[in-house]
Amino acid sequence: MSSVADDLHHDEHHDHKPAGIMRWLLTTNHKDIGTLYLWFAFIMFLVGGAMAMVIRAELFQPGLQIVEPNFFNQMTTVHGLIMVFGAVMPAFTGLANWMVPLMIGAPDMALPRMNNWSFWILPGAFLILLASLFLEGGGPNFGWTFYAPLSTTFSNDSTALFVFSVHIMGISSIMGAINVIVTIFNMRAPGMTWMKMPMFVWTWLITAFLLIAVMPVLAGAVTMVLTDKYFGTSFFDAAGGGDPVLFQHIFWFFGHPEVYIMILPAFGIISHIVPTFSRKKLFGYSSMVYATASIALLSFIVWAHHMFTTGMPLFAEMFFMFATMLISVPTGVKVFNWVATMWRGSISYEMPMMFALAFIVLFTIGGFSGLMLAITPVDFQYHDTYFVVAHFHYVLVTGAVFSIMAAVYYWLPKWCGKMYDETLAKWHFWCSMISVNLLFFPMHFVGLAGMPRRIPDYALQFADFNKWISIGGFAFGLSQLIFLALVIKASRKQGEPATAQVWEGAEGLEWEVPSPAPYHTFETPPEVK
Repeated sequence: MSSVADDLHHDEHHDHKPAGIMRWLLTTNHKDIGTLYLWFAFIMFLVGGAMAMVIRAELFQPGLQIVEPNFFNQMTTVHGLIMVFGAVMPAFTGLANWMVPLMIGAPDMALPRMNNWSFWILPGAFLILLASLFLEGGGPNFGWTFYAPLSTTFSNDSTALFVFSVHIMGISSIMGAINVIVTIFNMRAPGMTWMKMPMFVWTWLITAFLLIAVMPVLAGAVTMVLTDKYFGTSFFDAAGGGDPVLFQHIFWFFGHPEVYIMILPAFGIISHIVPTFSRKKLFGYSSMVYATASIALLSFIVWAHHMFTTGMPLFAEMFFMFATMLISVPTGVKVFNWVATMWRGSISYEMPMMFALAFIVLFTIGGFSGLMLAITPVDFQYHDTYFVVAHFHYVLVTGAVFSIMAAVYYWLPKWCGKMYDETLAKWHFWCSMISVNLLFFPMHFVGLAGMPRRIPDYALQFADFNKWISIGGFAFGLSQLIFLALVIKASRKQGEPATAQVWEGAEGLEWEVPSPAPYHTFETPPEVK
């Protein structure tokens, strides 16, 4: 008997994990699955970025140089789909998998096998999407928003593969969201009341509800596109009694909450980093929670601001204009609270804080240009120009992507047990910071001057700006290779060993476990005071 007891005792203090490829295929451990999501997202980020490089290479000079227009359209379409569904969303899901159990004192996610499945169907979905590019007629060429009738009549047979791939991504998102909700509701440590939950956990909980609400809407939209194209229905075909504008309503009813799905977790990340490096508590914690919830609720009533040019009644234009302006209020509350947190704090400028500060400034620029686009008569001029491209890339690249980078710098020592290479980090930050603004800021000007988006050729007067934009694009892409080198170096356990707390001002349960975080954490739940 005593040998069995010894074995059990021995088991308690050693992490058991299968070795080799099977560990990753069969894993139900939230840390492994989080790591898989993060690597997958990074690979997709580089693939989607390579497509953006094709777009920028073509636009380096006026005229048609490198690719023909149909392939250019395939690149804009697949670039958008991969960046949204393959890079940003899986990266946030990976951070949720890694950090939510650690932050709430849970031993793992609530539904670990479903967690494994929700990851492993994703690579299949994107292989299907990428495989469509090799079909005879090429890949989907109708923009990531796949407006009917472009996607239902003027497209090639890649539409079927595109629809299938989007369905699989949606299933993955819904499973991930259910997992997050069940985990947060049922597995918080004793004493962790709702208003003691870390901000990242709050933002992810609200994001998960958004995902469950809107992913089925996207599924409905792609299914109707599929049946219109292949089964003779006419949901979006006016000749058969349908309505092409109906497509836009359905798509944007999904699409607008979707952009908040891609930014709310970012707000959570920044709400951890700013207090840590200001060495102060987050200013206005409860107002941050309520602001996040109100952004999520308001995101459902602003969808038609993408559709001002479709000829809606004046009352509807006014409603969507004012609703869109209203949603900037809780967002402004968040920015104010971050600045108030830093006010008279003892700030130190480590790399996570640098990315967080860049996020606050540049995301605010994106917010202001969004406020401009909300003004209906003005939007008539801006619609489908590069001004819109500048706006949403400031929100999604210097917003979502920068926050993910900030999160990696912030938590990487906790994951790997080693500090990242400070020199590489500084190079990565400054190269990214300079190049991303060279890439997206001039787009505001060519957009205001009337350069249309998604077109492979342009008028001569835009040549100089486009040259600089393309140089910025290539520089930004190359900067990410520095980041890749840094992450590989840390994950190979090269660098200074990290302490349990890692950062001087850091607070929360995740900083109470050793670095690297053990394979199994919180087998007995911690007490939250």
